[in-house]
Amino acid sequence: MAQTVITYKCPNCSGGLEYLPGTDQLGCPFCESKFTEAELQGMKAHQQAEEDQHKQDEFNEHMLEYTCPSCGAEILADENTAADICPYCHNPVAAKGKLSGALRPDTVVPFKYDSKAAKEKFLESMSKKWFLPKDFLAPAHLEQIQGIYYPFWVADADTDCAIDGVATKVRTWRHGDTRYTETSKYSIYRKGDIHFEDLSTAALSEADKAMLEGILPFPATCHEEFSMKYLSGFVTKKRNLEKKAVQDEVKRRIYGYADQILKNTVHGYNNVTVLDRKVYIKHSNWEYCLMPIWILTYNTPKRRYTFAMNGYTGKTYGEMPIDWKKLIIVAGIVGVAVGLLAGFGLPLLGLLLGGAGL
Repeated sequence: MAQTVITYKCPNCSGGLEYLPGTDQLGCPFCESKFTEAELQGMKAHQQAEEDQHKQDEFNEHMLEYTCPSCGAEILADENTAADICPYCHNPVAAKGKLSGALRPDTVVPFKYDSKAAKEKFLESMSKKWFLPKDFLAPAHLEQIQGIYYPFWVADADTDCAIDGVATKVRTWRHGDTRYTETSKYSIYRKGDIHFEDLSTAALSEADKAMLEGILPFPATCHEEFSMKYLSGFVTKKRNLEKKAVQDEVKRRIYGYADQILKNTVHGYNNVTVLDRKVYIKHSNWEYCLMPIWILTYNTPKRRYTFAMNGYTGKTYGEMPIDWKKLIIVAGIVGVAVGLLAGFGLPLLGLLLGGAGL
């Protein structure tokens, strides 16, 4: 049977600490320092906090914050990336200076599709759209496609779940001219430990979240430990929702998933209804993650249209603008064709059929 050996290092010289018999301390044979386990745990927590703060300060030092005075978008970019145009409305953005606050991500999903592949995917998805404005597919417009990292909260959770409910069986039969239906009801109970992995929730307000739902999910295996190198050449959307603001949403999703998972273990019935549930979250882990999305916007006097593509899987989403002149012309042509068919189609059809001897 494998055994786990726990070792402690001296905070002063990194030598291995040894238990001092007859005391509650560990001693270093090299520098003769002595520590209790509580002192070591406190030093470790303090050291970890210092390391985390150093990483945050380094991130802030190399990131600049920008605000668009036209649409209000807030974006971030590393000091080596030019961010002079808003990716949403294409107006100039104003630099606010060095970043402040705890916005350094824990993980990142790197871009897998480059800008060339994103444009090709965009053109492919638009190939059968007949009523797009002419300039929508123009090369100058396609050049405005922008790779953006979007902020997400990603949660894992270990849960203890149980449901109480009612299952029904319906049996029908006929006797003579009478049809009979028998409905039987059964109490059901299911309980189990369920682990939920990578519950991704956008760290953005509702307007952006609606668009993001269209390009999810991102594979759990593509998450990398955050490094500044991944941000070079791309801009980052600044989050405006903290973890606390999305916790209730994640809980609702866990409840819904738990219901479905446990209901799926009930077989042989026509219907299963959950009357009560209990979900106890034993442990959860949260990470702040940046995920890659290619964005192309198109502005009209009345609204802005956004096309998005998952920068890792290639999944696309978007509402397309309509060239109403094209639509009216085509509708007119169709209307004339229908009118001609109504006026001449039936006699012509009869002549053809008669001439064919049918």
